[in-house]
Amino acid sequence: MIDRELYKGQVPAWCPGCGNFSILETVKDALSELEIRPHEITLVSGIGQAGKLPHYMRCNTFNGLHGRTLPVATGIRLANHEMHVIAVAGDGDCYGEGGNHLIHAIRRNIGVKLFVHNNQIYGLTKGQASPTSLEGMPSKTQPFGSLSEPLNPIALAVALDCSFVARGYAGDREYLKHLMIEAIKHRGFALLDILQPCVTFNRINTYQWYSERVYRLPDDYDPEDREMAFKTALQWGDRIPTGIIYRNQRPTFEDRVPVIREEPLVRKEGKVETVESLLMEFY
Repeated sequence: MIDRELYKGQVPAWCPGCGNFSILETVKDALSELEIRPHEITLVSGIGQAGKLPHYMRCNTFNGLHGRTLPVATGIRLANHEMHVIAVAGDGDCYGEGGNHLIHAIRRNIGVKLFVHNNQIYGLTKGQASPTSLEGMPSKTQPFGSLSEPLNPIALAVALDCSFVARGYAGDREYLKHLMIEAIKHRGFALLDILQPCVTFNRINTYQWYSERVYRLPDDYDPEDREMAFKTALQWGDRIPTGIIYRNQRPTFEDRVPVIREEPLVRKEGKVETVESLLMEFY
């Protein structure tokens, strides 16, 4: 285990009590336990309160556009598939603006680990309904309550045969660390949806609300049973399961790309004259 203080960055500017603090500290714990050093990982984020997490870490980072986290993370992973790449996003950033990118990252099974801070609200832009907001939940954009059925990212991922699907809870750090470690170790794309209370704008899905509903999947649960995984993914309400909900061993995208099968792209010697001749074709 390495010293988690190696990852210490700027002082976070989140609201006191925000679930993001728990997620940030748990990321440090997981990387420390896996003995991954700061230069061996890149954190990629888009826009939002969740997107600020890389600012508070000392490692390679890339902060991009709203909803465009996964294309950047995919590019980094293809350039150097020996680099650990973790994409960090919020529920609006990932399931709203970035929903199409999520679908195709799952389809490709690229070795990116996606940690979604799911607080069921847009926090950075001050409390609008997000794709995961509960139906009927009032917000600044929908004062009479959200009119749409909430997106179920877990069921979506299982339906798309995502190779690793898990749900964690920011109020259960020890179990969340276990899920992060398993996601990082997994070969292929991993979705970890993290339920995270927003203490300022979401007064429904509070720590108390979650504590009365969240439970850990039992030890005898089989995450490779896709039919059971889909049934589990549909559980929401009085009982909300956390844990590794679905997992398989599909071939990764990196395994299928001939150019990088033997060594990372960054190690290959480039031919300047070839690049220049290629560029000339565009003039």
